[in-house]
Amino acid sequence: MSRALILLGGNEGDRRGYLLQAARRLQCRAGAIVRASQIYRSAAWGFAADTDFLNQALLVETGLPPLALLNAALAIETLLGRVRTGKAGYTPRPIDIDILLYDCQIVSTPELEIPHPRLHLRRFVLMPLAEIAPEWMHPIFNKTIQTLLRQCPDSAQVSVWRN
Repeated sequence: MSRALILLGGNEGDRRGYLLQAARRLQCRAGAIVRASQIYRSAAWGFAADTDFLNQALLVETGLPPLALLNAALAIETLLGRVRTGKAGYTPRPIDIDILLYDCQIVSTPELEIPHPRLHLRRFVLMPLAEIAPEWMHPIFNKTIQTLLRQCPDSAQVSVWRN
C-alpha cells in the first residue's frame, strides 16, 4: 500500500457537503483515509471570486498507482458536478481534488505532476497538510511540510472554518 496526501477544495454550492462527499467517495474508490485535517477557509488563489474556498487535506492509504488515483479523483469531481472547460486559468468550482504527494515519488507526465508543482507556494495547501503530516518530506526540496509552511511566501489569510 502507498500513502498519498490529497487536498479537497471548492467554493461553489454546499462547499462543506462537497468536501464530505468527495472524502466518502475517495474512501470507496481509492482506499482508507488515515487522517483528515480540519476544514480551512481562504480567499480564492490566482483569481477573484465572490465566495471563499473551503479546503481539507487527507492522508489516504491506497493500492492505486498515481495515475489510477488521479482518474478516480477526476471521476469523483465529475460526479459532484465539476465541469472542466479546458480554458486556461482558475475558475470557481464545486470541488477540486489534487494529489499533492504520493509516498516519496516524483511523477512527471502530461496528466500528472507529483509533488504538486505549486504546493510550496500556497498557504491554503500547506496549513492543512501541516496539521496531518508536518514531518512528511517534499521529495524535491528535501524539506518537511512544516518547514515549507514556515518559508511559504504566500501571506494570504487562511483560517480554520467554523460554520
